[in-house]
Amino acid sequence: MTAKENRPITDIGTLKALAHPLRMKLYRALCVTRTATASQLAEQVDEGVSLVSYHLRKLADHGLIEAARPQSGDGRERWWQPSSQGVSIKDKDFRDAPEKAAAHAAATRLFHEQRADLYRRYLDERPTWGPEWNSAAPDQESLLRLTPAELAELGAELLALARKYDEKGRAAEAAGDTEGRENVALHVYGFPFRP
Repeated sequence: MTAKENRPITDIGTLKALAHPLRMKLYRALCVTRTATASQLAEQVDEGVSLVSYHLRKLADHGLIEAARPQSGDGRERWWQPSSQGVSIKDKDFRDAPEKAAAHAAATRLFHEQRADLYRRYLDERPTWGPEWNSAAPDQESLLRLTPAELAELGAELLALARKYDEKGRAAEAAGDTEGRENVALHVYGFPFRP
C-alpha cells in the first residue's frame, strides 16, 4: 500500500538509484499511472521491457517502488506502484561530505532537466491543448526579497496548497468525476540570486 507522505531520501545509494535518467522517468510515470507493469511503462518510455524490468527492480531494491495488487487476471504480469506519495530530497542530508554534495547536485540537475523537458514538450504541444488549458496554465515569475526562514515558510505553504488540490482531484476522480481531468505538472523553484 502506498504511504500518504513523501519518503525522505537521506542516503547516497538511494539518491543515486533514483538519479538515473531512465529510472527517474519510470518513477515519474509510475507516480502518474499509480500502478503499471514493466510492459506498460516500457511503451511509455520507448525502451525494451527487459531493460525497464531491470530498472524497476533497482528502484524496488531501494524501497522507492513496490509490488502492487494485480490489475488483471494474467498471473505472469508483475504490477508495480510507488511506495509513497513521492520523495523529498533535502540539501542538509548531503552536505557533510564532498561526494554526497556532488551526488546531490548531479541528481538535482537531472531532475530539473527532466522537468524542463516536460515543460518544453507542453510548449511544443500547446496548440493541441486548446484555449481552456492554455489559459489555465500559469507561467509567471516572482522576484521577492525574503529571508531563508521566509522562503522555507513559503515553500511549505505552496506544498500544502498543491497537496490540497491533489487530494481534491484524486477524491473527485475516485467518485467518478473524470470529465476534463488531465495530469498536471506543477514545478516550483525558489532560490536566492544576485543581479
